[in-house]
Amino acid sequence: MRIQKHPVMKIIEKEDVEFIFNDTKIIGKQGDSLASALWANGMKTLRQTEKENNSRGIYCGIGNCYDCRVYLQGSGMVRACITPIKSGMEFYSEDRGDMSS
Repeated sequence: MRIQKHPVMKIIEKEDVEFIFNDTKIIGKQGDSLASALWANGMKTLRQTEKENNSRGIYCGIGNCYDCRVYLQGSGMVRACITPIKSGMEFYSEDRGDMSS
């Protein structure tokens, strides 16, 4: 689900980055935000709302809202749209603060 060819822009191949989302290994590209890496892998739901259990994903995409918040193991809650992925990172839909290392 990535742009492979563009009539104006040159597509630069970037290095693969492996990370975990909800106990599943995912491959993104160097420089991806968590949200863009998940979207490129067909995953659009990042979490469920606390009261109604409704799906939440990318809303603003620029870090102004908190709809895309996820738990980053060892760091706490972060916004997926502005958090760059690095190899070995572990993200979860729900706060797992009690399990942080």
